[in-house]
Amino acid sequence: MRLFPRSAFARTVALIAVLLLINQVVSYIMIGLYVVKPSMQQISSVVARQVQGIMALDQWLNESEISPEQQQRLVMRYTDATGIEGISEDKALDYGLAQTTTYNFLSAQLSDLLQANTEVRISQGDAYRVWIRTESLPGYWLVIQLDSFDEARFSPLLFYLVLIGALSVFGGMVFTNWQNRPLKALEAAAKKIGQGDYPDDLPERGSSEIIAVTRAFNQMTQGVKQLEQDRALLMAGVSHDLRTPLTRIRLATEMMPPSEDYLAEGIISDIDDMNAIIDQFIDYVRSDTSADNDQQNLNYIVEDVVAHVPDSWHSKIEVIYNEMPEVLVREVSIKRVLLNLLENAERYGHEKVLIETGYDEQRHMAWIKVCDDGPGIPASQIEYLLQPFTQADKARSTKGSGLGLAIVKRLVERHHGRVLFGSSQRLGGLCVRVEIPSQSNTGQS
Repeated sequence: MRLFPRSAFARTVALIAVLLLINQVVSYIMIGLYVVKPSMQQISSVVARQVQGIMALDQWLNESEISPEQQQRLVMRYTDATGIEGISEDKALDYGLAQTTTYNFLSAQLSDLLQANTEVRISQGDAYRVWIRTESLPGYWLVIQLDSFDEARFSPLLFYLVLIGALSVFGGMVFTNWQNRPLKALEAAAKKIGQGDYPDDLPERGSSEIIAVTRAFNQMTQGVKQLEQDRALLMAGVSHDLRTPLTRIRLATEMMPPSEDYLAEGIISDIDDMNAIIDQFIDYVRSDTSADNDQQNLNYIVEDVVAHVPDSWHSKIEVIYNEMPEVLVREVSIKRVLLNLLENAERYGHEKVLIETGYDEQRHMAWIKVCDDGPGIPASQIEYLLQPFTQADKARSTKGSGLGLAIVKRLVERHHGRVLFGSSQRLGGLCVRVEIPSQSNTGQS
């Protein structure tokens, strides 16, 4: 599992989030050191003075000679004026001491100011109270009532830091997504070129670096398109120039005397093979576009191809049709795919060929399987055999140009599909599965 993101968008968002996190932590520490801490020290100083005043009053009352009733009235007036009430240890629990929380920072501050061991607690509820117990007034808790204290102002710092961080990350995501739109357009255009389509020039927008990359990509697209056109033109010219002498040779061969029929048949067979190879060259370099596609049912295409196989084939072909929707394909290309697969099955198989069709509703894929009872292809050679002008090992026939499977792969990929190789459970030989997405799935890709 990779913890570090791989895409540029995720990396940019992660970088923004980390920088904001560091900024928030530093801000929180700085505010705590230079804003909150001085304020708490000032509050501690004020409270300490109040406690010192109570201590002075208590000492004066102990030294004075006034009556207990007068002392009680004086204490009540002082309590009403300062909001500080003295409670004995026994009554403290009934007054809510169990629901208080000890604050070590304030306790340490008041202990230093009062020069005595002091404990500070705070209770929160309907009313906020500060509880103070010091060694200078043993047996008593001093309770300070905070009637006008607002909970919303007690600790808003963390909330605002989280809110600012979340808004900043969201803004960074929106900005990064806007920055990456040209890159996504480049990715989509590159995929189309890989599938044989050539999109229009991409609009040059975004940062200066993205504009430079887009301009270079557009130039590359035009160059690849021109190269593909030149290759197709060259192959068409070569095939035309080759067919002319082959036609003359065939005519001359057919005019040979009957005594040399055995030689003429061999020459004509070689000419047919050369024409088939030229047709494969043309099929490989042909540039199909989505404009050539039409809604077709693959079952009908399979039926048409099987009905026109040569009578000279020795294999018995069995077809299993399953229901499937119409698919947006180029009929000629799909027929070439099936014919190439059937030719391989006829050439390398023994007696049986199985064709099966179907549709995967979950993946929106129409598929065709062509299986034979031959020796099959080792998994290590599949990628090698999909390359142009390559054939199987020496144990198999070397007849052909080595373009059959390459043409199959090229034509299927132009339909946004894929070719899968495996073993036939029923016949025991090679089983090739061609998958082509339906129209809805193709539109999404």
